[in-house]
Amino acid sequence: MLGIGSVVIRVDDLATQKAFWMAALDYVDRPDDGDDFALLRPRSGSGPNVSLDAVRSERVLPPRIHLDLYADDQAAEVERLLALGAQRVDWAKRPADADYVILEDPEGNRFCVIDTGE
Repeated sequence: MLGIGSVVIRVDDLATQKAFWMAALDYVDRPDDGDDFALLRPRSGSGPNVSLDAVRSERVLPPRIHLDLYADDQAAEVERLLALGAQRVDWAKRPADADYVILEDPEGNRFCVIDTGE
């Protein structure tokens, strides 16, 4: 049986992206990573890793893949992520009653914050 071990995100500025994603997800890094790759893992020990690969790639919109991050308090998490350097993405096709907010990290990698609260 297979399981997702890591989601890999291509980045330009490894240090900036590493700081953003560690703070965003409360992940920790693997101390022996170099300056071209970082493996971030959940501080709690459960869940998939996020790996950052410092390889230049062209940004494509809409992205072919993105992360969905689940939040019990979506509004608070969106504000926290914006304070960390994320930006809102406006999308004309987003339904008015959507349970997600589209954001992008400091380099424009998109992700959604999904409202799982009651």
